[in-house]
Amino acid sequence: MGERNLVSDQGLRLDGRRPGELRQIKCHMGVFSQADGSAYLQMGNTKVLVAIYGPHQVSNKNKNTQETAVINCQYSMATFSTGERKNRPRGDRKSEEMSIQLRQALSSTIKIELYPRSQIDIYFEVLQADGGNYCACVNAATLALIDAGIPVTEYICACTASLANGDIPLIDITHLEETTGGPNLTVAALPSSGNIALLAMSQRFHIDHIPKVLETALKGCKDIQAILDRVVRDHLTEVGNSIGWNAQTLPVL
Repeated sequence: MGERNLVSDQGLRLDGRRPGELRQIKCHMGVFSQADGSAYLQMGNTKVLVAIYGPHQVSNKNKNTQETAVINCQYSMATFSTGERKNRPRGDRKSEEMSIQLRQALSSTIKIELYPRSQIDIYFEVLQADGGNYCACVNAATLALIDAGIPVTEYICACTASLANGDIPLIDITHLEETTGGPNLTVAALPSSGNIALLAMSQRFHIDHIPKVLETALKGCKDIQAILDRVVRDHLTEVGNSIGWNAQTLPVL
């Protein structure tokens, strides 16, 4: 199967979506009572759990003098998350790289200056991988941070984009599209302000294609933000019903 087959003559992708259509997103906040904040998010068949502990005292004494919080991210994949059983679900080079990229993106929205000499631990577990693992982790972390009550400047959302048939932009790429298609672009953005926290390409894009693919990814981030915002409001409404607090009056971040 080649890249030319990613979109049919009827304008449908391999999983039946339109080129600019996101996969179905399901998410829940507060899934772990032991953690300070947690969330479960499913984008298509990609499923992730995020748990947050902190802020708490810095475990490394050498970092205890920092005037901002230390963000510790740990990314791992369950051994059953892919078709091939993983021998090392955590600690390998790819997991360490993902942890660094996640910390980079989340540090752009967490108000780390409010927690001097403190540490925030964020744990990511991919239960099922079907493309967009990084994006699902970022989006779930946004919900977990809000569940933990950690101040953020705004929602941070992530989405992938690619091209099919040479010039048709695709959004929210699956694993099959990643492996059979061309290069794809991963973007973590702050949609309200329009800032980009992380941008990564799997392969080189032609310079003429970058604006179109980037615009598609940013549109996906805005659409995801709207979905996450509804989830947050529904969750806060449910929690706040007992005290008569109306979450619908919250401003949109």
